[in-house]
Amino acid sequence: MQYYGKKVLVRVDFNVTINNGAVTEDYRIRSAIPTIEYLVKRGAKVILASHMGRPKFRDHNNSLAPVATRLKEILNRNVDFVEDCIGTQVSSKIENLRYGNILLLENLRYYSEEQNNDPEFSESISSLADIYVNDAFSTSHRKHASTYGAVKNFDIRLAGFSLKKEIEYLSMIRYNPRKPFTLVVGGSKIKDKIGALENLLPKADKLLIGGAAAYTFLKAKGLKIGNSLFDEEHFDWVKNALSSYGEKILLPVDHVVSSEENSFSTVTGDIPDGMCGFDIGNETSKIYSSEIGGNGFGTIFWNGPMGMFEVGQFASGTINVAKSMALAFWRGAMTLVGGGDTIAALKKSGVSESEVTHLSTGGGATLRFLAGDKMPGIEALERAN
Repeated sequence: MQYYGKKVLVRVDFNVTINNGAVTEDYRIRSAIPTIEYLVKRGAKVILASHMGRPKFRDHNNSLAPVATRLKEILNRNVDFVEDCIGTQVSSKIENLRYGNILLLENLRYYSEEQNNDPEFSESISSLADIYVNDAFSTSHRKHASTYGAVKNFDIRLAGFSLKKEIEYLSMIRYNPRKPFTLVVGGSKIKDKIGALENLLPKADKLLIGGAAAYTFLKAKGLKIGNSLFDEEHFDWVKNALSSYGEKILLPVDHVVSSEENSFSTVTGDIPDGMCGFDIGNETSKIYSSEIGGNGFGTIFWNGPMGMFEVGQFASGTINVAKSMALAFWRGAMTLVGGGDTIAALKKSGVSESEVTHLSTGGGATLRFLAGDKMPGIEALERAN
């Protein structure tokens, strides 16, 4: 492929955490660096397009300007920024951009047409470049203008290195995970994980459940959960999962609980009325850590923290699981972590990115892919290739 002298639009996901005008978590930015550097070295005009948050209007809190600053620091080279993503100002910036240089466009979602997959907006985006590259796996489950509508207007549409890597690793889990295969699932929402669990449970050897998701499973087994979160809507699905795969499913045996007075303690078995579970207990941590750390040959996929890890007294279970994932990695397991909260939990636990086989930048996209759902952003590339 000849890139020199070409304008290449790269759809990235720079939807990162920003505090006081500075990027505080840059993993998604760094994930796109291999694709950006590849195109820069080959003399392309590299045009980066991303969203930030879900703005209802154009506000500076959702501007990508701080991302341009952080990208300059990572690349150690100039990154131009333009305060729009379509129109004459953008076209002029691109025209004056030197080959081998980078331009970051302003937040695509400042226009409602982006999320509505508007045809005219799609045409405006595609008119900016000669070649399209999708390197944003985490938005590829959405049928938006920049991931779907605009793509059909390009004769050349390609997958970036980060997108390819995501598909490669997640396909291993989805189709042929190396045994033994352990699933570690936490977080609060069962409904978001049902599709993935239905697809993966038949292949899994163990499913370890923590976080708020565990309490619905515990109630289905007849245990008292006090005032803990309970998903009544998906209670029947949970009961069916326990009936079909109960021998594979491990649930917490003790819990760190708190009352309205904000005191906390550990209980075994039933959770008393008036108390809420906020973390797995020490005994559960030991059991789960043994299961994870002892899997030195197979595959482990972790999605969702074991508790409210942002609060110190409820972080222990998540930290222990994170450290066990690192141990399994060093013992030879293929370890994959998905979801923004889970990646943040790894960081808080002191586990480095080099101690995990793959960190998936996707949250909902990862679960949708593992469920076997359609991925419009990927399908749009396949239509041409």
